[in-house]
Amino acid sequence: MHNKTAQTYNLNGELFLKMLAQGHARLSNNRQRVNDLNVFPIPDGDTGDNMCLTIESGYVQASQLGGARLSEIANAASSGMLMGARGNSGVILSRIFAGMAKGFSSVSKTDTKGFASAMSSAVSEAYGSVAHPVEGTILTVVREGTEEAETSKTKSMEEYISALIHGMEKSLERTPQKLQVLADAGVVDSGGAGLLHIFYGFQDAILGINGSVSDPLPASGSQAKVDFSLFDENTELKFGYCTEFLLRLQSSKVDLASFDEKEIEKYILGAGDSVVFFREGSIIKVHVHTKTPGDIISHCQRWGEFLTVKIENMTLQHHNSSLAERSQPVKRKEYGTVTVSSGEGLRSIFTEQLAADQIVEGGQTMNPSVADFIAAFDKVHARHIFVFPNNSNIIMTAKQAAGIYADASVHVIPTKSLGAGYVALASFDHSEKDAAKLEEMLTGISSSVICGQVSPASRNTEKDGHKVHKGGFIGFSGDEILSSDDDRLQAALSLCKALEAGSHDVVLILGGADAPEPEASALCAELGKEYPNTEFIYNHGGQPVFDYTFIIC
Repeated sequence: MHNKTAQTYNLNGELFLKMLAQGHARLSNNRQRVNDLNVFPIPDGDTGDNMCLTIESGYVQASQLGGARLSEIANAASSGMLMGARGNSGVILSRIFAGMAKGFSSVSKTDTKGFASAMSSAVSEAYGSVAHPVEGTILTVVREGTEEAETSKTKSMEEYISALIHGMEKSLERTPQKLQVLADAGVVDSGGAGLLHIFYGFQDAILGINGSVSDPLPASGSQAKVDFSLFDENTELKFGYCTEFLLRLQSSKVDLASFDEKEIEKYILGAGDSVVFFREGSIIKVHVHTKTPGDIISHCQRWGEFLTVKIENMTLQHHNSSLAERSQPVKRKEYGTVTVSSGEGLRSIFTEQLAADQIVEGGQTMNPSVADFIAAFDKVHARHIFVFPNNSNIIMTAKQAAGIYADASVHVIPTKSLGAGYVALASFDHSEKDAAKLEEMLTGISSSVICGQVSPASRNTEKDGHKVHKGGFIGFSGDEILSSDDDRLQAALSLCKALEAGSHDVVLILGGADAPEPEASALCAELGKEYPNTEFIYNHGGQPVFDYTFIIC
């Protein structure tokens, strides 16, 4: 029991930032417990990691605003989570916070009633982000928790958060009753569990309980040393300066209620290129490449004052041949492709054999973020970009990235496996002039692919008539277990039998990082003997988690 005395006070930007920090800390401390709630007995369980990285992205961006208004902190957190969202659970979490930000729109602080309204907005936004909402998931937990808090007639913030958490706890306990796959696995929903840990952190912040709070992330990797000799007394400034700043509009300089930020945007667009510009409340975010950063800084100060300013000489920042290539106008082709994979062999297969333009590193236990996809889109230089996520837990992230990318039409082909992505890419028809028809064709092809995979079992369970032992191996297709054996080779052979490999002309086999070469050779020899009329083509993919992937064409 908490011994803090209940008190009614306003929720402001400072407190909400503390709630984000404590929520992230709580989830971070329990991320492995959330990971372990995986319903399928293979090394997957990255829900806790995905949600933790998503909220961390939001906290990092919001923390840069310091003592800003509630609406500004909430918008910054929402924006950060949008770009940092990973996996289905991370995407839905980002939409929950997007809904909260809408609920806090244009306010510097709010009360319990305002918090409750923001939670209702969060529920609507989360449900609206999913084409076919499934009950017994994180969606149910946030909805039922909010509904219980609404009916509890709470007055103080402490009472409201307590009622909200109580409703979430009860909802989480009921998730196996709503989703049979949870009941079969004997677990509760992992996304709902992750959300509950975040709100435990919210409660800590509201009650003034100090937990282990993570600081904003440092820049990735060590700080690169700057070689100032690359720009000496005689060097010509060709590439200008990468200039970024946060400008807070000042009421002493502009009328905040009526001010149209397009006045600033128009000036920035005329002063440089590679412009990124958006407004969140009274804060203007600007990124621009220019040869005259001082002029821009001086000019923009007429509207407000700077929170942060960063100016970097791009000759020093990007002194390599790729800079010259990027600085030249690039002719865009009609179609480009982006696919998700991990493992050196797979990357080679996708880029060299299937001519994929960009690889987004990721897969079963390494779900890429929205920002990862957007970075890949930027490198493709095509009018239409086709994306192959190759994992059911990455499709929603790819679609979110596609929805916010403005420089090309992005088409996400919902490939749920490496096999589906392989066959779809191999079937890509660059001669098709209609992008919509091409998308429809690739979607149909990918949905018809038979893909089976062998993986070590991460826990004991009984499913689809198979007793699975932790440390053994399972063969499966989709979410159906087709074989189980303590010996990996036998599990693979039994899987091929269940997939009726002998009734097909060609079966492609991708060997994983942990599949030893002698065993792979023995597998191919056994399959060739068992099914003489089928051609088995083996490639070492080097993918983690999946020791063998069978693609039936």
